[in-house]
Amino acid sequence: MQSPRGRVQGERLVTRVTLDQKKLIERAAALQGRTVTDFVLTSLQEAARRAIDEHQRIDLSVRDSEAFVDAMLNSQPVNDRLHDTVRRYRDHDDRPHGRTAQTIADRFHG
Repeated sequence: MQSPRGRVQGERLVTRVTLDQKKLIERAAALQGRTVTDFVLTSLQEAARRAIDEHQRIDLSVRDSEAFVDAMLNSQPVNDRLHDTVRRYRDHDDRPHGRTAQTIADRFHG
């Protein structure tokens, strides 16, 4: 069902706030030219999305870290295809190679 303003009506969320919180929210909504309801809903949705995104980033970060450590501790021997790829890259790369590139090359050749 839609309200006269075109907004879809659905579930209700009720909360109690202090007088200071209410005044603050009303002022912020007025400064943006929005209703308190619109301001609150938009702000809550943005905060909810940020919280979910942050949680997912942390979760992925932990999984990525675990996968990285596992790969380092249980590394597989370098196959010929990877060895050839690194050699071709080094042969065609004009940039000076730093310690990291040299360390990787040493591992492949060693």
